[in-house]
Amino acid sequence: MRFETLAIHAGQPPDPTFRAVMQPIYLSSTYAFKGVGEPGRYDYSRSGNPTREALQDCLAALEGGTAGFVFASGMAAEATALNLFSAGDHLVVHNDLYGGTYRLLASVVARHGVAIDYADLRDIAALKTALRPNTKGIWTETPTNPLMNLLDLSAIATVARESGAITICDNTFLSPYFQRPLDFGIDIVLHSTTKYINGHSDVVGGALIVRDAQLAEQIGFLQNALGTGPSPFDCYLVMRGLKTLPVRMEAHQRNALTVARWLQEEPAVAQVLYPGLPTHPQHGLALKQMTGFGGTFSFRMKGGEEAALKLLGGVKLFALAESLGGVESLIEHPWSMTHVSMPAEVRMEVGITPDLIRISVGIEHVEDLIEDLQQAIPPL
Repeated sequence: MRFETLAIHAGQPPDPTFRAVMQPIYLSSTYAFKGVGEPGRYDYSRSGNPTREALQDCLAALEGGTAGFVFASGMAAEATALNLFSAGDHLVVHNDLYGGTYRLLASVVARHGVAIDYADLRDIAALKTALRPNTKGIWTETPTNPLMNLLDLSAIATVARESGAITICDNTFLSPYFQRPLDFGIDIVLHSTTKYINGHSDVVGGALIVRDAQLAEQIGFLQNALGTGPSPFDCYLVMRGLKTLPVRMEAHQRNALTVARWLQEEPAVAQVLYPGLPTHPQHGLALKQMTGFGGTFSFRMKGGEEAALKLLGGVKLFALAESLGGVESLIEHPWSMTHVSMPAEVRMEVGITPDLIRISVGIEHVEDLIEDLQQAIPPL
């Protein structure tokens, strides 16, 4: 089956009990044993649930994986993946990444004895230099949040295989519709399903997808042992959103490309960071490993932080909020919002500066979005 069909049907055949075409929500926490020492397929919902399993199977199919696991949040998915590593292990992490991931790594994971080095993984030589004999994992985002830098997944996966490290790729910004990291050799794909996969800003969730059976066994054990799984109702909502993922992603991209091109011509805008533009320094890599460019990107204001804050305070249709990937358009200031947990010197070093604005372009009429930005942009 092709992607659009899988999004609607994978893992979700008609319910065998009453032939319901929508996956039922199994809210039961407990399932009766058939007899002493004879559990059924499910025994306790922390360990497994039919609604959750349907979502996991669907996501695995969409990413081209063999096993999927869903979690109560994107950070719960990250925390579970990071529990694959132990004290004494070493991780190499791309230096431009989501602020919440940085906080988890710096304030929790490092405290448990896992060594972490940050490097610009756009440079494969820098990755090789950062490797140690005890390097067990390489953490990537592509495109990165919020600078929209791209990482060459095939090249990173090749280096990782040679060194025996596990690769993890946060694929939240593109969804499996526009990018499938497993196809390029990545071991674990990560999503905040809160974003494009759900797409309606009404549920929080996360996911991990793999092909390797041993990794699947380890992640399944951790999901149960840590209790990081989501509620059945949240799984149902995400499955409902998944069914329209292809049409939404096309609409997001169409609008984002139009807005990005318009911003490029605005005198008050210094730079537009969108891989769909030929001016993006890695546009060629985008064409190689992505089938689309997504709906979220960033831009810089010539007037610096003052101009950025005026724009943020002047929009009427864009909502000032920290998330992304919903049908509604959002706008935010990474310096003071999503990435405030990163030390100021780290933000400045990687390029997350006070003049930077990130927008998640929704599926409203694009002319309304442009008119809203136009009236909010302060003159030079």
